Amino acid sequence: MASEINWEQLNPLRGDKSPQAGTLWGNRKGSVPTGFLAKFVDGFSSPPHIHNVTYRAVVISGNIHNDDPDAANMWMPAGSFWTQPKGEVHITSAKGSTNIALVEIDKGPYLVLPVDKAFDSGERPINMDASNIVWVDPKGSVASPGGPKIAYLWGNLQEDQANGTFVKLPAGFEGKIESKGSLFRAVVIKGVATYRMSESEVKLLSPGSYFSSKGASMHEVSSMAEEESLFYIHTNGSYDIVPN
Repeated sequence: MASEINWEQLNPLRGDKSPQAGTLWGNRKGSVPTGFLAKFVDGFSSPPHIHNVTYRAVVISGNIHNDDPDAANMWMPAGSFWTQPKGEVHITSAKGSTNIALVEIDKGPYLVLPVDKAFDSGERPINMDASNIVWVDPKGSVASPGGPKIAYLWGNLQEDQANGTFVKLPAGFEGKIESKGSLFRAVVIKGVATYRMSESEVKLLSPGSYFSSKGASMHEVSSMAEEESLFYIHTNGSYDIVPN
């Protein structure tokens, strides 16, 4: 649950100026795959820096700019997606009362390093505003203007390889996400989702909340009647969205 996240300084060397970090899975100080939330105060802007690892990120709330130090501000709202290649000099800024992003790395540790350590990894960054996301009907569902939608972000969902997607469930949706891979991770990006644990236990998941599973699995989820919900999903196989 988003309310259960333990926040700590993302970069302790900056003291009170450091963004906050809340781990969802893994350990950003270790070598394992990790996902954490990064929280920035209004007006935050980092000094130019690099990271030793490439990361992927999704804006959950507020507006975030991440680019070359000399680039004009491109404020990405909730539902935007970006990648930051390792070794590339950049800054990160935030604008809004609450600025939170999901940050995901495939292998740690996640370090902040000075610009004199910069190098070219051959990778190039992506900055995708929420308004430029391309939505399609998910595999296995009936095409419907008001039905669930999926957006492909990275990887290959068709070849049973690691991949990342957005899933958008319309207001009032009730159904299941059936995962066929050996790993499934989902983070709520927008809206409030209902997650049924059992017949008697139901969780309300606000943005920043997270659920996962190993092996083939089924997740009973629904959207509130008043608004749609958006999830970021990382899996290593395919999945189906099945309305009730």
